Amino acid sequence: MPKNRSARIPRATPPSKAVAMTPKPVAPFTHTHTLALAIGLLLAAIAAPAPRAHAADGWHDLFDGRSLNGWTANEKPGSFQVVDGAIVCNGPRSHLFYTGPLRGARFRDFEFEAEILARPGANSGVYFHTAFQEKDWLAKGYEVQVNGSATGDGGYREHKRTGSLYGIRNVHRTLVPDDQWFTLRIRVADKRVTVHVDDLLTVDYVEPNDAPDGGYRGRRLGEGTFALQCHDPGSRVLFRKVRVRDLGPHASGPRPDPSEYRIPPALAALHANNFPVVDLHTHLKGGLTLDDVLRRQHRTGINAGIAVNGGLGFPITNDAGLDRALAEIDHPLVYRALQGEGREWSRLFSPEVIARFDYVFTDAMTFSDDQGRRMRLWIPEEVHIDDPQAFMDLLVRRTVAILETEPIQVWVNPTFLPAALASRYDELWTEDRMRRVIEAAVKRGIAIEINDRFRIPSAAFVRQARQAGARFTFGTNNGGRDDLGNLDYCVTIIRECGLKWSDFWLPGRNRTP
Repeated sequence: MPKNRSARIPRATPPSKAVAMTPKPVAPFTHTHTLALAIGLLLAAIAAPAPRAHAADGWHDLFDGRSLNGWTANEKPGSFQVVDGAIVCNGPRSHLFYTGPLRGARFRDFEFEAEILARPGANSGVYFHTAFQEKDWLAKGYEVQVNGSATGDGGYREHKRTGSLYGIRNVHRTLVPDDQWFTLRIRVADKRVTVHVDDLLTVDYVEPNDAPDGGYRGRRLGEGTFALQCHDPGSRVLFRKVRVRDLGPHASGPRPDPSEYRIPPALAALHANNFPVVDLHTHLKGGLTLDDVLRRQHRTGINAGIAVNGGLGFPITNDAGLDRALAEIDHPLVYRALQGEGREWSRLFSPEVIARFDYVFTDAMTFSDDQGRRMRLWIPEEVHIDDPQAFMDLLVRRTVAILETEPIQVWVNPTFLPAALASRYDELWTEDRMRRVIEAAVKRGIAIEINDRFRIPSAAFVRQARQAGARFTFGTNNGGRDDLGNLDYCVTIIRECGLKWSDFWLPGRNRTP
């Protein structure tokens, strides 16, 4: 998909206003263009051989393995060639549309399948329910992303990876290594779209009525053809064994309630505008399961990082415990995190095992005061406050020490205050106190969480942190199954502070098994 698009998140007013980027306009056809195009597509359909059907199961080959018969490229036909039985996309931007005789190249309910191999740094995609367009990025239909390692050009960094329903339900983890064949399967039945990368379900989306589109107004299920994308001259992608099976008007399978998949327009705009919407502070507790986390991702598009707690007073206090936890939360779509608890945590675990997590975070909610009294700030009975101003100075000193010395990538629950002081947050978190902790985080490149559950830090803190060069993450720190929402506070802070996708941090894309 396009590399360079602006990202501006509007206020959650009508969906037509919640648009941060819109498709580039398509040049209008003249009568001459229309007639020439119609004749060309008709001749292509006549010349194309009838697709081979696999009689036993109804599959039809869309690509004969030898030629581009039945396919029509738009602005740069030379970007597509057939080499060794595969369609090779390699060259300037262009799209290759199926225009063959099968169903008049109009598909509604179907199963599509192709084997794909992407070279390093390649970006491509498969469109469905689309239509021929002379030039530019396609305005009609949905795209399933093919991108294992392309990062974007200039100031743009592409976050959407292979298996994403582009800009609607994004996948942020790399699922398939470059230079490796995989099978992409797309199924559309009525309003339901499922995507598999090999056997992994990456998208299970039901299009709601009047679904917010985040700016892509042409992304609506209906009917249309397929198109393969050649993204740019540096993206070399191979397609083979491209086939389709018509499901007919009575496609079988469960039909979930579309209203369960409707999300606020402002959240839809984040997905469309390349924000890495990943709740990196999710805990499997209070009855929440890994399956629940994956269902949330399918319904809302919010990806997840699952964190385990390690430290004194917690079930995990050694490497063996971390090994077990890593296995329990392992899933290709989910990031794995260690939350260090207390100030001793980094001495309990070996660097080698810690490095197997995608990222590590901690907070400043557990520390000892100058009299040696251990405090956990969320437990009122353990908090000792003789003088609120002195307590704040202590909290800032302890926070700075944590940010300066502990091996973390994210500071979570930032600026949390105990219940006795929470109502005085704006008074006690002075500009100077905010500056000191922000400088410590920025100096070591530690991202700062925007916490949805506690609704911290404040907009004033975020503005000051952004000006200092800080980067941010989405996080909930849920207490159970019932407090995982739509990241409403994060969305509010993004809007109020004018944050862009580039202000957010994601873990590294590689991890040790």
